[in-house]
Amino acid sequence: MTHADTDTLIRRLIGGDATATASIVAQARTSQEPILLVAAALIDPTATDLLPRATLLAQSTRDRQLVAIAAAHLDGDHDRVDALARDHLVDHPDNFLVAWIAAAPAATPPAFAPHDPKEK
Repeated sequence: MTHADTDTLIRRLIGGDATATASIVAQARTSQEPILLVAAALIDPTATDLLPRATLLAQSTRDRQLVAIAAAHLDGDHDRVDALARDHLVDHPDNFLVAWIAAAPAATPPAFAPHDPKEK
């Protein structure tokens, strides 16, 4: 998967695309991309192996910050998420996943669950 493909998949996830959610979860089994592993960890907080793998694979400051922000979110530390996300977005305003995490209510991974278009 190319960086552009992953970016598109993350954008689709943020938009509530259930097929993107399923694809991210499936690809997380073998992915070497920290952003994809973080997204999968947000989708399924019970998959406790994903953030540690993302941490090991995160080589750039951008990726390490993303992992830290996701970990703080999953820990329910919204104040830390807010502070880390603000700093991160100053340097990386194009990181939609971080903005999405920061906009979510504290410690509510279900906010990341896909929207079922059949539900009204």
